Amino acid sequence: MSENEPPSTREEVPELNQILGHRFPVLDDGYVRVIDYMGSDAAIVQAARVSYGRGTKKLSEDAALIRYLMRHAHTTPFEMCEIKLHVRVPMDCWRQWIRHRTASVNEYSTRYSLAIDAAQRTRETEWRLQAPSNKQGSQGVASAEIGAELTKQELELHEVSRTTYLDRVSKGVAREQARKDLPLSTYTEAYWKIDLHNLLHFLSLRTDEHAQQEIRQYANTISNEIVKRWCPIAWEAFVDYRQNAVLLSSREIQILRAISEGSADAARTRAIDFGWLSPSAQPIRSREREEFERKLSQLGFVPPWA
Repeated sequence: MSENEPPSTREEVPELNQILGHRFPVLDDGYVRVIDYMGSDAAIVQAARVSYGRGTKKLSEDAALIRYLMRHAHTTPFEMCEIKLHVRVPMDCWRQWIRHRTASVNEYSTRYSLAIDAAQRTRETEWRLQAPSNKQGSQGVASAEIGAELTKQELELHEVSRTTYLDRVSKGVAREQARKDLPLSTYTEAYWKIDLHNLLHFLSLRTDEHAQQEIRQYANTISNEIVKRWCPIAWEAFVDYRQNAVLLSSREIQILRAISEGSADAARTRAIDFGWLSPSAQPIRSREREEFERKLSQLGFVPPWA
């Protein structure tokens, strides 16, 4: 082996080894645990340099390289790291999870085995209300009185559906058909293997404030308990350049430049041209404008049409 050839031994991450197999609880009966992994921050650096001799670079240089790769969206080095998770998750949450098609998945089969005897329950104070301006989101919670009634109904529904399911099975009905009336709150389990690049994409979407609260709890657990231990340098770069960054379109840059130059009239004119304001410079319904206003707030600016 030449002196610059990468080592053949498996790259170990002691911090991650300490939690292999440990169940991190999520929701009332779910969890996430690490089964196995491949690679680390060093593997990202190794892939980027193609041939990497251990000890030839300083840690600070490795960190700078990883940050460069993240900053300029060089994704393939991050694909050199893979992780396999075992997750226990409600089926309605799993439906959103499985939409991320860049993973290898093997799920618990209710055609072969009895459905897991657990369903995610909602506390009286946790019934969220439909958001008026976002068809797929929630806003606020139901009153304690309504919440108590809904939780009681939920418990009754779970009991009836489970009893009905087991009764069908006991009478010889095929499991693949007996399961059809189980609620989406029923837990399922799966092994989920994914590379770091695609995992970070999953986390960028599922930790966002607009993601459903239940899957956000899983994403936050994976972020804080697993990825931060596994690839801390890559994780820090991801937080800086993806999670906490502000992406500006060319339109937004034009308006922001006018604001920074003290030309509120020019900024309003641009917003009118983009269809964000009425001809009289009054805000009209525009999700793009609302998102830009949130970015301005992050940057410490006040919209000139506020």
